[in-house]
Amino acid sequence: MAFVERVFSGVQPTGNLHLGNYLGAIVNFVKMQETHNCIYCVVDMHAITVDVDVWGGPTQLAHNTREVTAAFIAAGIDPKKHIVFNQSQVSGHAELTWIFNCVARVGWLSRMTQFKEKAGKDRENASVGLYDYPVLMAADILLYRATHVPVGEDQKQHLELSRDIAQKFNNDFGDSIRGHGFADGQFFPLPEPMITGPATRVMSLRDGTKKMSKSDASDYSRINLTDDADTIAQKIRKAKTDPEPLPTEEKGLEPRPEADNLVGIYAALSGRTKQDVLRDFGGGQFSSFKNALVELCVTKLSPIASEMKRLVADREHVDNILIDGAERARAIAEETMKATKDIVGFVRKR
Repeated sequence: MAFVERVFSGVQPTGNLHLGNYLGAIVNFVKMQETHNCIYCVVDMHAITVDVDVWGGPTQLAHNTREVTAAFIAAGIDPKKHIVFNQSQVSGHAELTWIFNCVARVGWLSRMTQFKEKAGKDRENASVGLYDYPVLMAADILLYRATHVPVGEDQKQHLELSRDIAQKFNNDFGDSIRGHGFADGQFFPLPEPMITGPATRVMSLRDGTKKMSKSDASDYSRINLTDDADTIAQKIRKAKTDPEPLPTEEKGLEPRPEADNLVGIYAALSGRTKQDVLRDFGGGQFSSFKNALVELCVTKLSPIASEMKRLVADREHVDNILIDGAERARAIAEETMKATKDIVGFVRKR
């Protein structure tokens, strides 16, 4: 059968959104809305799969959920044209997860590398939620029968699991699916990774070999989306560099991670290639390049920071966006759940 093309995108409300989140994901989310039917979800149920001291407790979770929503809107996502909501407002995410728990295999989950990394050596003390995280992710996507998902490198394995679950459900219940009007026996689509061009990998401003991260002890390692112009300028000017001039060819960046990172940031924010940037700045000293980078970052990011602060302060407005989005998401989810329950054989109110 032909599925309606729909994109599902999820972001965890873990706090301190930074330049890496913006260039690695949110920029592409904004572009996608011009060409696709999009659902943007703040996945707050995923956030609580780790210990409470990591996600900060109820007050912090609520604040972070609103802040991610504010970032979506401030960056240019239109909540009237597309759906923006938080996951926990739509009960179908949890309902479908249980059904998929009975379809997924323990062996599949045991191979998930992200669980091994996050749980560390003390896996016996990890939450069941952390172990089951990929099944909830599959439910997030397939509850809306989404056909495409933008994923980073660390989520590709989870998307493959979503495809495996969809395929097994279709195979296990094929006769029932056909009996409920789906002639080809395919109820859930096999979601495809969203190709949005080369991903922008933003590294720490203090160490070009490590990803920019909110968990880094030094706030100078990252540019937060809420940073004002003065803070952005100070962080870029203090960013680690080396004593050599910038190279004139992109190959010259390979042994120089900090230079590569700053040139990459400039290229991504200006919509150009690294080679284009080096044509303008190659052979020059970092001081002049950093001045240009400060100007570009402030121009691009300051309006987002200002709008985010305004939106976060207007809690009622942000909550209304999430409530409206949840109502629209629920309408799609309920149709999926009704059909899923009928296919599985659950008796339900008509």
